[in-house]
Amino acid sequence: MKVLLAMSGGVDSSAAALVLREQGHDVVGVTMRLWGGESDTGCCSVSDVDDARRVAQQVGVDHLVFNFSEEFNQHVVDPYVKSHVEGTTPNPCIECNRHLKFDKLIERGRALGFDAVATGHHARIVEQDGVKRLARGADALKDQSYVVHMLSGEDLSYVMFPVGHMQKSEVRELATTGGLRTAAKPDSQDVCFIGSTIGRAGFLEPRLTFNSAQVVDASGDTVGEVPAVELVTLGQRRGLGLGGGDKRYVVAVDVPARRVTVGDESELYVSETRIGTLSWPYNSDTSLVNGTEVLVQGSAHGDRGAGVVAIDGDELTIRWSRPHRRIAPGQTVVFYDASDTMVLGGGIVLS
Repeated sequence: MKVLLAMSGGVDSSAAALVLREQGHDVVGVTMRLWGGESDTGCCSVSDVDDARRVAQQVGVDHLVFNFSEEFNQHVVDPYVKSHVEGTTPNPCIECNRHLKFDKLIERGRALGFDAVATGHHARIVEQDGVKRLARGADALKDQSYVVHMLSGEDLSYVMFPVGHMQKSEVRELATTGGLRTAAKPDSQDVCFIGSTIGRAGFLEPRLTFNSAQVVDASGDTVGEVPAVELVTLGQRRGLGLGGGDKRYVVAVDVPARRVTVGDESELYVSETRIGTLSWPYNSDTSLVNGTEVLVQGSAHGDRGAGVVAIDGDELTIRWSRPHRRIAPGQTVVFYDASDTMVLGGGIVLS
Protein backbone atom coordinates (compact mmCIF):
# COMPACT_ATOMS: atom_id res chain seq x y z
CA MET A 1 0.00 0.00 0.00
CA LYS A 2 0.96 3.61 -0.43
CA VAL A 3 1.13 5.03 3.11
CA LEU A 4 1.49 8.63 4.27
CA LEU A 5 3.30 8.53 7.62
CA ALA A 6 3.16 11.47 10.03
CA MET A 7 6.71 11.97 11.30
CA SER A 8 7.00 14.24 14.34
CA GLY A 9 10.74 13.78 14.79
CA GLY A 10 10.24 11.42 17.73
CA VAL A 11 11.30 7.82 18.13
CA ASP A 12 7.81 6.33 17.75
CA SER A 13 7.10 7.71 14.29
CA SER A 14 10.70 7.00 13.31
CA ALA A 15 10.30 3.34 14.26
CA ALA A 16 6.92 3.30 12.50
CA ALA A 17 8.73 4.13 9.26
CA LEU A 18 10.93 1.06 9.70
CA VAL A 19 7.94 -1.18 10.48
CA LEU A 20 6.03 -0.01 7.43
CA ARG A 21 9.03 -0.46 5.14
CA GLU A 22 9.62 -3.97 6.52
CA GLN A 23 5.98 -4.76 5.77
CA GLY A 24 6.59 -3.81 2.15
CA HIS A 25 4.59 -0.58 2.01
CA ASP A 26 5.45 2.38 -0.19
CA VAL A 27 6.01 5.02 2.50
CA VAL A 28 6.17 8.80 2.31
CA GLY A 29 6.92 10.69 5.50
CA VAL A 30 5.31 14.02 6.26
CA THR A 31 5.94 16.54 9.02
CA MET A 32 3.18 19.00 9.79
CA ARG A 33 4.32 22.55 10.43
CA LEU A 34 1.76 23.71 12.94
CA TRP A 35 2.96 26.40 15.32
CA GLY A 36 4.50 29.35 13.52
CA GLY A 37 5.95 31.05 16.59
CA GLU A 38 8.99 30.25 18.67
CA SER A 39 9.04 26.79 20.22
CA ASP A 40 11.54 24.84 22.28
CA THR A 41 9.12 22.22 23.61
CA GLY A 42 6.63 19.67 22.35
CA CYS A 43 6.71 18.42 18.77
CA CYS A 44 6.89 21.63 16.74
CA SER A 45 10.46 22.81 17.22
CA VAL A 46 12.85 23.33 14.32
CA SER A 47 15.03 20.48 15.59
CA ASP A 48 12.07 18.08 15.47
CA VAL A 49 11.41 18.87 11.82
CA ASP A 50 15.09 18.34 11.09
CA ASP A 51 15.09 15.02 12.97
CA ALA A 52 12.09 13.82 10.95
CA ARG A 53 13.75 14.76 7.66
CA ARG A 54 17.02 13.07 8.57
CA VAL A 55 15.29 9.89 9.77
CA ALA A 56 13.36 9.74 6.50
CA GLN A 57 16.73 9.87 4.70
CA GLN A 58 18.09 7.09 6.92
CA VAL A 59 15.07 4.86 6.27
CA GLY A 60 15.08 5.71 2.57
CA VAL A 61 11.66 7.33 2.21
CA ASP A 62 10.62 10.65 0.75
CA HIS A 63 9.81 13.42 3.20
CA LEU A 64 7.28 16.23 2.83
CA VAL A 65 6.30 19.19 5.00
CA PHE A 66 2.66 20.33 5.16
CA ASN A 67 2.02 23.82 6.48
CA PHE A 68 -1.12 23.78 8.62
CA SER A 69 -0.19 26.78 10.78
CA GLU A 70 -3.33 28.76 9.94
CA GLU A 71 -5.58 25.81 10.82
CA PHE A 72 -3.55 25.21 13.99
CA ASN A 73 -4.18 28.76 15.17
CA GLN A 74 -7.87 28.49 14.33
CA HIS A 75 -8.57 25.12 15.94
CA VAL A 76 -6.00 24.92 18.74
CA VAL A 77 -4.38 28.19 19.80
CA ASP A 78 -7.40 30.51 19.59
CA PRO A 79 -9.70 28.10 21.50
CA TYR A 80 -6.93 27.61 24.08
CA VAL A 81 -6.88 31.34 24.79
CA LYS A 82 -10.68 31.57 24.75
CA SER A 83 -10.97 28.76 27.29
CA HIS A 84 -8.90 30.70 29.80
CA VAL A 85 -11.14 33.75 29.32
CA GLU A 86 -14.18 31.53 29.97
CA GLY A 87 -12.68 29.83 33.01
CA THR A 88 -12.41 26.32 31.59
CA THR A 89 -9.34 24.09 31.38
CA PRO A 90 -8.50 23.21 27.75
CA ASN A 91 -6.70 20.20 26.33
CA PRO A 92 -4.90 21.58 23.26
CA CYS A 93 -3.18 18.30 22.33
CA ILE A 94 -6.57 16.58 21.97
CA GLU A 95 -7.82 19.35 19.69
CA CYS A 96 -4.61 19.20 17.65
CA ASN A 97 -5.15 15.48 17.11
CA ARG A 98 -8.82 16.01 16.32
CA HIS A 99 -8.45 18.80 13.77
CA LEU A 100 -4.89 18.59 12.45
CA LYS A 101 -3.03 15.34 13.00
CA PHE A 102 -6.00 13.34 11.79
CA ASP A 103 -8.74 15.40 10.10
CA LYS A 104 -6.41 17.49 7.93
CA LEU A 105 -3.88 14.71 7.44
CA ILE A 106 -6.55 12.20 6.39
CA GLU A 107 -8.10 14.76 4.07
CA ARG A 108 -4.73 15.49 2.46
CA GLY A 109 -3.82 11.81 2.28
CA ARG A 110 -7.00 10.93 0.44
CA ALA A 111 -6.61 13.88 -1.93
CA LEU A 112 -3.08 12.76 -2.81
CA GLY A 113 -4.14 9.18 -3.50
CA PHE A 114 -2.64 7.44 -0.47
CA ASP A 115 -4.19 4.14 0.60
CA ALA A 116 -3.69 4.91 4.30
CA VAL A 117 -2.17 7.36 6.75
CA ALA A 118 -0.10 6.20 9.71
CA THR A 119 1.17 7.73 12.94
CA GLY A 120 3.45 6.62 15.76
CA HIS A 121 0.71 6.59 18.41
CA HIS A 122 0.64 3.75 20.91
CA ALA A 123 -2.89 2.54 20.15
CA ARG A 124 -4.30 -0.45 18.31
CA ILE A 125 -7.04 -0.96 15.74
CA VAL A 126 -8.71 -4.34 16.10
CA GLU A 127 -11.61 -5.93 14.24
CA GLN A 128 -14.60 -7.25 16.15
CA ASP A 129 -17.68 -8.61 14.36
CA GLY A 130 -16.47 -7.03 11.13
CA VAL A 131 -16.08 -3.59 12.72
CA LYS A 132 -12.77 -1.75 13.18
CA ARG A 133 -12.44 -0.73 16.80
CA LEU A 134 -9.96 1.34 18.77
CA ALA A 135 -8.09 -0.38 21.59
CA ARG A 136 -5.39 0.54 24.05
CA GLY A 137 -1.79 0.18 22.95
CA ALA A 138 0.13 -2.91 24.06
CA ASP A 139 2.32 -0.86 26.40
CA ALA A 140 0.01 0.19 29.23
CA LEU A 141 2.43 2.87 30.43
CA LYS A 142 2.65 4.49 26.97
CA ASP A 143 -0.92 3.92 25.80
CA GLN A 144 -2.27 6.85 23.76
CA SER A 145 -5.78 5.67 22.93
CA TYR A 146 -7.04 8.54 25.11
CA VAL A 147 -5.64 11.18 22.74
CA VAL A 148 -6.93 9.49 19.55
CA HIS A 149 -10.36 8.51 20.88
CA MET A 150 -12.16 10.87 18.49
CA LEU A 151 -11.39 8.81 15.37
CA SER A 152 -14.54 7.74 13.53
CA GLY A 153 -15.20 4.28 12.11
CA GLU A 154 -14.35 5.62 8.66
CA ASP A 155 -11.08 7.00 10.00
CA LEU A 156 -10.20 3.68 11.64
CA SER A 157 -10.50 1.98 8.24
CA TYR A 158 -7.91 4.38 6.81
CA VAL A 159 -5.49 4.88 9.73
CA MET A 160 -2.57 2.65 10.80
CA PHE A 161 -0.71 2.55 14.12
CA PRO A 162 2.44 0.55 13.24
CA VAL A 163 3.94 0.54 16.75
CA GLY A 164 0.72 0.16 18.74
CA HIS A 165 1.35 -3.55 19.28
CA MET A 166 4.87 -2.93 20.64
CA GLN A 167 6.33 -2.14 24.04
CA LYS A 168 8.20 1.16 24.19
CA SER A 169 11.40 -0.75 24.90
CA GLU A 170 10.88 -2.68 21.67
CA VAL A 171 10.37 0.57 19.77
CA ARG A 172 13.65 1.97 21.04
CA GLU A 173 15.44 -1.32 20.36
CA LEU A 174 14.16 -1.32 16.78
CA ALA A 175 15.26 2.28 16.28
CA THR A 176 18.66 1.52 17.78
CA THR A 177 19.15 -1.56 15.61
CA GLY A 178 18.16 0.53 12.60
CA GLY A 179 20.71 3.17 13.53
CA LEU A 180 18.10 5.93 13.70
CA ARG A 181 19.22 9.26 15.18
CA THR A 182 16.07 9.46 17.33
CA ALA A 183 16.57 6.10 19.07
CA ALA A 184 17.39 7.64 22.45
CA LYS A 185 15.41 10.86 22.06
CA PRO A 186 13.20 11.61 25.09
CA ASP A 187 9.43 11.65 24.64
CA SER A 188 7.78 15.03 24.18
CA GLN A 189 5.69 16.03 27.21
CA ASP A 190 4.81 19.71 26.82
CA VAL A 191 2.37 21.86 24.87
CA CYS A 192 4.33 22.70 21.72
CA PHE A 193 3.43 26.39 21.49
CA ILE A 194 4.31 27.27 25.08
CA GLY A 195 8.04 27.82 25.43
CA SER A 196 9.83 26.58 28.52
CA THR A 197 11.13 30.04 29.36
CA ILE A 198 7.80 31.91 29.28
CA GLY A 199 5.34 29.28 30.50
CA ARG A 200 1.55 29.46 30.29
CA ALA A 201 1.29 32.92 31.85
CA GLY A 202 3.90 34.35 29.50
CA PHE A 203 2.13 32.91 26.48
CA LEU A 204 -1.31 34.16 27.49
CA GLU A 205 -0.38 37.62 28.79
CA PRO A 206 -0.13 39.33 25.37
CA ARG A 207 -3.27 37.52 24.14
CA LEU A 208 -5.77 38.35 26.89
CA THR A 209 -6.25 40.67 29.85
CA PHE A 210 -5.51 39.19 33.24
CA ASN A 211 -7.89 40.14 36.04
CA SER A 212 -7.27 39.83 39.76
CA ALA A 213 -9.83 37.94 41.82
CA GLN A 214 -10.88 37.53 45.41
CA VAL A 215 -10.40 34.12 46.97
CA VAL A 216 -13.34 33.27 49.22
CA ASP A 217 -14.34 30.35 51.41
CA ALA A 218 -17.69 28.56 51.46
CA SER A 219 -19.13 31.32 53.67
CA GLY A 220 -18.15 33.99 51.18
CA ASP A 221 -15.45 35.47 53.39
CA THR A 222 -12.37 36.76 51.58
CA VAL A 223 -9.30 34.72 52.48
CA GLY A 224 -6.87 35.70 49.73
CA GLU A 225 -6.36 37.17 46.27
CA VAL A 226 -4.96 35.94 42.98
CA PRO A 227 -3.44 38.25 40.33
CA ALA A 228 -5.02 36.41 37.39
CA VAL A 229 -8.27 34.48 37.75
CA GLU A 230 -7.80 33.28 34.16
CA LEU A 231 -4.87 31.13 35.31
CA VAL A 232 -6.68 29.40 38.19
CA THR A 233 -7.75 25.78 37.74
CA LEU A 234 -10.22 23.61 39.62
CA GLY A 235 -8.38 21.57 42.24
CA GLN A 236 -5.45 24.00 42.45
CA ARG A 237 -3.88 24.37 45.89
CA ARG A 238 -0.81 26.59 45.49
CA GLY A 239 -0.53 30.21 44.40
CA LEU A 240 -3.76 31.33 46.06
CA GLY A 241 -2.30 33.71 48.60
CA LEU A 242 -3.67 31.71 51.54
CA GLY A 243 -0.54 31.38 53.62
CA GLY A 244 -0.14 28.41 55.97
CA GLY A 245 -2.75 26.43 57.81
CA ASP A 246 -5.10 23.73 56.55
CA LYS A 247 -4.86 22.65 52.93
CA ARG A 248 -7.52 24.29 50.81
CA TYR A 249 -8.30 23.67 47.17
CA VAL A 250 -10.06 25.58 44.42
CA VAL A 251 -13.59 24.18 44.25
CA ALA A 252 -15.09 26.82 41.90
CA VAL A 253 -13.82 29.46 39.47
CA ASP A 254 -16.09 32.32 38.40
CA VAL A 255 -14.16 34.43 35.88
CA PRO A 256 -16.89 37.05 35.16
CA ALA A 257 -17.40 37.65 38.90
CA ARG A 258 -13.63 37.51 39.51
CA ARG A 259 -14.12 35.10 42.35
CA VAL A 260 -12.33 31.89 43.31
CA THR A 261 -13.91 29.65 45.94
CA VAL A 262 -11.77 27.34 48.04
CA GLY A 263 -12.65 24.48 50.34
CA ASP A 264 -11.56 21.16 51.75
CA GLU A 265 -10.44 18.40 49.42
CA SER A 266 -13.65 16.52 50.21
CA GLU A 267 -15.60 19.27 48.44
CA LEU A 268 -13.92 18.30 45.16
CA TYR A 269 -15.69 14.93 45.10
CA VAL A 270 -18.95 14.53 43.19
CA SER A 271 -21.47 11.79 42.45
CA GLU A 272 -21.85 12.60 38.75
CA THR A 273 -20.18 14.45 35.89
CA ARG A 274 -21.91 16.05 32.91
CA ILE A 275 -20.24 15.68 29.50
CA GLY A 276 -20.81 17.21 26.04
CA THR A 277 -19.11 17.39 22.60
CA LEU A 278 -19.48 13.62 22.40
CA SER A 279 -17.42 11.43 20.06
CA TRP A 280 -18.61 7.98 19.01
CA PRO A 281 -16.01 6.04 17.03
CA TYR A 282 -18.07 3.34 15.33
CA ASN A 283 -20.27 5.13 12.79
CA SER A 284 -23.30 5.26 15.04
CA ASP A 285 -24.94 7.96 17.08
CA THR A 286 -23.71 6.25 20.21
CA SER A 287 -21.78 3.16 21.19
CA LEU A 288 -23.50 3.23 24.57
CA VAL A 289 -27.00 2.96 25.96
CA ASN A 290 -28.42 4.17 29.23
CA GLY A 291 -27.21 2.05 32.10
CA THR A 292 -23.99 0.90 30.44
CA GLU A 293 -21.18 0.44 32.94
CA VAL A 294 -17.95 2.06 31.79
CA LEU A 295 -14.49 2.95 32.99
CA VAL A 296 -13.73 6.65 32.56
CA GLN A 297 -10.29 8.15 32.05
CA GLY A 298 -9.95 11.89 32.65
CA SER A 299 -6.37 12.55 31.53
CA ALA A 300 -3.74 11.06 29.23
CA HIS A 301 -2.41 8.67 31.87
CA GLY A 302 -4.89 9.16 34.66
CA ASP A 303 -6.60 6.61 36.85
CA ARG A 304 -9.90 5.20 35.69
CA GLY A 305 -13.16 5.66 37.57
CA ALA A 306 -16.15 3.33 37.24
CA GLY A 307 -19.57 4.71 36.48
CA VAL A 308 -22.90 4.23 34.73
CA VAL A 309 -23.95 6.15 31.62
CA ALA A 310 -27.09 8.29 31.37
CA ILE A 311 -27.60 9.85 27.92
CA ASP A 312 -29.80 12.87 27.29
CA GLY A 313 -29.65 14.06 23.67
CA ASP A 314 -26.28 15.63 22.94
CA GLU A 315 -25.12 15.32 26.54
CA LEU A 316 -24.17 12.43 28.77
CA THR A 317 -23.90 12.07 32.52
CA ILE A 318 -21.55 9.69 34.25
CA ARG A 319 -23.02 8.55 37.55
CA TRP A 320 -19.98 7.45 39.51
CA SER A 321 -19.99 4.16 41.39
CA ARG A 322 -18.28 5.99 44.26
CA PRO A 323 -17.60 9.71 44.79
CA HIS A 324 -15.08 10.85 42.18
CA ARG A 325 -12.75 13.82 42.26
CA ARG A 326 -14.12 16.53 39.98
CA ILE A 327 -12.65 16.84 36.52
CA ALA A 328 -12.22 20.45 35.42
CA PRO A 329 -14.72 21.70 32.82
CA GLY A 330 -13.02 21.76 29.42
CA GLN A 331 -11.05 18.58 30.04
CA THR A 332 -11.56 15.46 27.93
CA VAL A 333 -12.83 12.15 29.27
CA VAL A 334 -12.75 8.83 27.41
CA PHE A 335 -14.99 5.83 28.07
CA TYR A 336 -13.62 2.27 28.04
CA ASP A 337 -15.35 -1.08 28.31
CA ALA A 338 -15.29 -3.19 31.47
CA SER A 339 -12.05 -4.87 30.38
CA ASP A 340 -10.39 -1.43 30.22
CA THR A 341 -9.24 -2.25 26.69
CA MET A 342 -11.70 -1.00 24.07
CA VAL A 343 -12.55 2.67 23.54
CA LEU A 344 -16.31 3.28 23.56
CA GLY A 345 -16.33 7.05 23.06
CA GLY A 346 -15.43 10.30 24.73
CA GLY A 347 -16.39 13.90 25.33
CA ILE A 348 -15.59 17.16 27.07
CA VAL A 349 -16.57 17.88 30.67
CA LEU A 350 -19.28 20.50 31.12
CA SER A 351 -19.65 20.37 34.90
